[in-house]
Amino acid sequence: MNSQKTPALLPALLEGRFTGRTEFAELIRQALAVAAVQGWREIILCDPGFEDWPLGERAVAQALNDWAKAGRKLTILAKNYDEVQRRHMRFVAWRRTWSHLVECRANVSTPATDMPSALWGPGWTFERTDLQRCTGVAGTDVARRVALKQRLNALLLKSAPAFPATTLGL
Repeated sequence: MNSQKTPALLPALLEGRFTGRTEFAELIRQALAVAAVQGWREIILCDPGFEDWPLGERAVAQALNDWAKAGRKLTILAKNYDEVQRRHMRFVAWRRTWSHLVECRANVSTPATDMPSALWGPGWTFERTDLQRCTGVAGTDVARRVALKQRLNALLLKSAPAFPATTLGL
C-alpha cells in the first residue's frame, strides 16, 4: 500500500481572505505540502525578513524535502536573512542540503514596507496585505497571480545573491 499522501487527503488550499498568525502559518504549511504532492516546478517566497514564517518547523522541512526534486526551483527574496539564520535553523540546514534548487536573493534598495509578504506558485498564491494584523488573500485567481509574479520579478531584478548555503574561508 502506498503511504504517500494523495491529493484527496490534503486540505484544499484557501480561496479568499485569511486572518491572523495561526491561519497564516497553517497556510504556508498546507501550500508547501500541496506543492510537494502536485509537483510544483517553481515556488517564490518573498518577505522582508521571514520572522513569523514557520520555516523552522519539522512539517515545513518535510514538505520541502518531499518537494525537492531535479528540475525544481525555489526562489527566496528578502530584505535580509538575519532572522532566518537566527530563528529557522532547520530551514538553514535544509537550504544547505538543497542549495542547487534554491536561489536566495536580497533586495536592500526597496523599503521593507514595499516588499510583499507572499508565496507564489504556478497555480496558487497568497499575499499578506497587512503584516501587523497578518491578514491577506489567497487563491487561484489568474489576474492576481500574474500581477504578483510581475511585482516579484521587478523586485528580483533589483536584487543580488544573498544567504549563501555555505561560507568558504581561507
